[in-house]
Amino acid sequence: MAACRAVSRRSIQSLSLRSSILRPAVLSSRLPQATLGGKAGIRRLHATPTSLKPATSLATSTATEYPTTHEQIQQPVDTQNFLDNQFVGSKATQWIDLHDPATNNLVTRVPQSTDEELKAAVKSAEKAFPAWSRTSLLHRQQIMFKFVALIRENWDRLAASITLEQGKTFADARGDVLRGLQVAETACGITTQLTGEVLEVSKDMETRSYKEPLGVTAAICPFNFPAMIPLWSIPIATVTGNTIIVKPSERDPGAMMILAELCEKAGFPPGVVNVVHGAAKTVDFILDEPAIKAISFVGSNKAGEYIYSRASANGKRVQANLGAKNHAAVLPDCSKDQALNAIAGAAFGAAGQRCMALSTVVFVGETKEWVAEVAERAKALNTNGGFEPGCDLGPVITPQSKARIEELIASAEEEGATILLDGRGFKPEKYPDGNFVGPTLITDVKPNMKCYTEEIFGPVLVCLNVETLEDAIDLINANEYGNGAAIFTNSGSTATTFQKNIEAGQVGINVPIPVPLPMFSFTGNKKSIAGGGANTFYGKPGIQFYTQTKTVTSHWRSENAVATKKADVDMPTHS
Repeated sequence: MAACRAVSRRSIQSLSLRSSILRPAVLSSRLPQATLGGKAGIRRLHATPTSLKPATSLATSTATEYPTTHEQIQQPVDTQNFLDNQFVGSKATQWIDLHDPATNNLVTRVPQSTDEELKAAVKSAEKAFPAWSRTSLLHRQQIMFKFVALIRENWDRLAASITLEQGKTFADARGDVLRGLQVAETACGITTQLTGEVLEVSKDMETRSYKEPLGVTAAICPFNFPAMIPLWSIPIATVTGNTIIVKPSERDPGAMMILAELCEKAGFPPGVVNVVHGAAKTVDFILDEPAIKAISFVGSNKAGEYIYSRASANGKRVQANLGAKNHAAVLPDCSKDQALNAIAGAAFGAAGQRCMALSTVVFVGETKEWVAEVAERAKALNTNGGFEPGCDLGPVITPQSKARIEELIASAEEEGATILLDGRGFKPEKYPDGNFVGPTLITDVKPNMKCYTEEIFGPVLVCLNVETLEDAIDLINANEYGNGAAIFTNSGSTATTFQKNIEAGQVGINVPIPVPLPMFSFTGNKKSIAGGGANTFYGKPGIQFYTQTKTVTSHWRSENAVATKKADVDMPTHS
């Protein structure tokens, strides 16, 4: 087994081949070779302008000038709060150092916002709500159109902030922005999504129903999608007439700060969108503040269950996406190359730090012999700094995350599994101090092993073997998580059987990451969604979450209609 690990490590460290893995279209763009972004976005993909230098900090970045390397920032600028459409320096006494995951160089300091700053955000949002909720729907729609246009203009700038602070490849970071942008674009159709209903229920009596905003809302966002998750909440909350307070992850708030700037430029009035920072103290404030009516959260089960129970006890609405253990069942009749390419891409993209990462493969029957071919595809992936050309996966978010991932890999070995491909100890030549874990494949896994029962949240693919489709369905359904599951087969009846019997909320058929687009909704279930999945993100359920239905029944008797005289056109006589 030790020899196997040594061979695997040497294989990973000699990554030089480009993979033939098929990637989703949203991740297909490659890192520009430029040292700088700019309006000539298409040209940058083919040229390397050198007349301008990379921005020294995200705080001083613009749509045309932003960091494009992992070079150390000489004068890091502290992250600010965003209150009343202004960036405000915090008076915090506690600060959280934020490091580039590829180098562990300091990027910025994030404040633990003070009690006064948190209360100021709530006061700002409360003050803005009455006027914003009465603003016409068409005017709010026009602001959303402008917001969408600004996101597109600042697309690469947002992606650069994600690569620098979170570690994703630049191409993957652009996909992060896109999936959030699509929610904002869908919100522009609010005029067709917020229409009410009317019915004449009796003679001269009718009942109308329409949706009203809730008031002040809040979003507690995770580190793994710094742009997408805030954009799951901001567009839907605001276009329906609410105000929102956003707490981005203290590990990578840069993308949210850029979005805050774009909110002001788009025309959101002061107080409609506010941003505060911090860790547990800020979360508890949001959970307990009476003025906040609804909370959105994406993150781990431990945090999510705490947030759901405490906020619900305080009478708030809560939508919360939690952990996952997404499976793919591989059937012998599938299109082999397509399936294996898709599995490798979905398992290791974003260094496995996706709640919809394909972390588990169930090989059915003879397909267990294919695992070595998945390993070959994984070996060909380029693990590197996210700004590097040709990079396929970057580092994980923190040294602590790296240590936890490596401990779970070690536990699999201790429990009798086989580490077919071992990414522990991997260090790119240019980034020896980064939080890197190479692609890892664990085979001969049993359902009781820790590497299977826990969400690893790293570039680790866990492989199990069963004999039949029914065995695969039973295995997947026995897992406590229910975000997503996929099947690879060329049989329509097999796919239908899987689709009808699997308990996961999001099912892919020859699709590895079945996340619905915003005209639908994110529909995980079981322990992956707090509260049984009643409140889910975007789509129709998202609009329902951010609005309260009001019904009005009115009775106007026709016999009481006021009779009016004809207009009097005669010259008055004053008699």
